[in-house]
Amino acid sequence: MNLRQKMILKRLDPDLARINQALSGNLATHVNLISQVWDHIRISGGKRIRPLLFLLSARMCGCREDHLPEIATIFEYLHAATLLHDDVVDAATVRRGHSAANTIWGNQAVILVGDFLLSKALSIAVSTKNIRVMEVLAQTTTYMAEGEVLQLVNTGRLDMTEAEYFDVITRKTAKLMAAACQIGALLGGVAPVLEQAMADFGLNLGIAFQLVDDILDFTGDPQEMGKPVCNDLKEGKITLPFIQVLSQATPAEQERLRYLLKESDVSGLARELLPLLEKYGSLTYARQQAQHYTRAAQKNLEAFPSSPEKALFLEITDYLYHRTA
Repeated sequence: MNLRQKMILKRLDPDLARINQALSGNLATHVNLISQVWDHIRISGGKRIRPLLFLLSARMCGCREDHLPEIATIFEYLHAATLLHDDVVDAATVRRGHSAANTIWGNQAVILVGDFLLSKALSIAVSTKNIRVMEVLAQTTTYMAEGEVLQLVNTGRLDMTEAEYFDVITRKTAKLMAAACQIGALLGGVAPVLEQAMADFGLNLGIAFQLVDDILDFTGDPQEMGKPVCNDLKEGKITLPFIQVLSQATPAEQERLRYLLKESDVSGLARELLPLLEKYGSLTYARQQAQHYTRAAQKNLEAFPSSPEKALFLEITDYLYHRTA
């Protein structure tokens, strides 16, 4: 964690503490296994980005109610549910440097706990007694489920197009961030045009966020990422840098990459792929796309007057992009 990230998180510390308290408080259950799996997920980390987006959005839009951290948990529970389901689908063994929950409790238990978290999120949404909140969440969970299925269908597909890639990350990642921001605006009671601006901000930020994560699969520090370089690609997740390099590589290079994906270990794949990403400017291309969506998100904020929350949003978006530098 660098100094800039520490400074941003320090300002968010009080909110993070209230969100974490609400996450534990809202999850009261007499089923011990649910508590055990949740504690495992909680201890393994996570930056609480989605609930923080909701909280900042609601405040920027004029909502100052005390119960906002409780509502914010909706977005962390939904995110955690998708992570649990993802690890089962991917047969993952590690999550953020810790043993994946499915390796400890098994696939069946983890899927059911994921379902419980989804149900808990929806029950908290109902407590707002706001039909628009429910409509946005219903649409969002549908998009997320479609994204999960599309990612499964596209696993290992070397002919995957850029358009298909962006469709997956929009549904699987960006739509939940868009919902967090939009629902914050809804609770703030702003005009429809500002509600849409917040939804667009979250969507653009979410796309940029996933692009950055996909770049870091090739360039990140394995210790910080909790997984080896090229791990996502080796698991069959075809991302933008790889789509771009495959489109530029010679037939011989393409054939070699196909072979490495099937036969090589992760370190062998990384050793031969990284020079090709550099040769064809694939990471630069992905960074340019991340910058485009980051700037689009920042432009969405222009509709709002200056405020501490807006300043934080601008810092967060700028920091997010520079993680790839």
